[in-house]
Amino acid sequence: MKDCVFCRILAGELPCDRVYEDDWLLAFLDIAPLNEGHTLLIPKEHHTSVTTLPPAYAARLMQMAPRLGAALMRVTKGDGFNLMLSNGACAGQVVPHVHLHVIPRHPDDGIVLPARSVAYASDAARATLRDAVRRRLEVTADAP
Repeated sequence: MKDCVFCRILAGELPCDRVYEDDWLLAFLDIAPLNEGHTLLIPKEHHTSVTTLPPAYAARLMQMAPRLGAALMRVTKGDGFNLMLSNGACAGQVVPHVHLHVIPRHPDDGIVLPARSVAYASDAARATLRDAVRRRLEVTADAP
């Protein structure tokens, strides 16, 4: 995709600070980090949504994410890390190419997650939503 900044990085048209690369993935430092070491992990194939990302790519992302997070924690002397994936513009996805943010964390780093929480209108509303999602996923109440 010639208009995708991440595809242009993958093609070597734009620079990045690569921290990891294999046949499937590329990880590089974010140019607008929330914390020192904030890294983006992207599939080498262009996919705009995690909902259409092939399962093998999704699995590879999640195999690499904890390894990358642990490395970032050690290097930055962090106490933890966040994995953040925004899917769609209203969720905060700025670049339309699937990417996982791996953000090293420190106790007093000033990042506040979650921003807020919401309450269900009632127990019945929560149950209705739960049941609708189960039906959509074709999952029974007995399934793990």
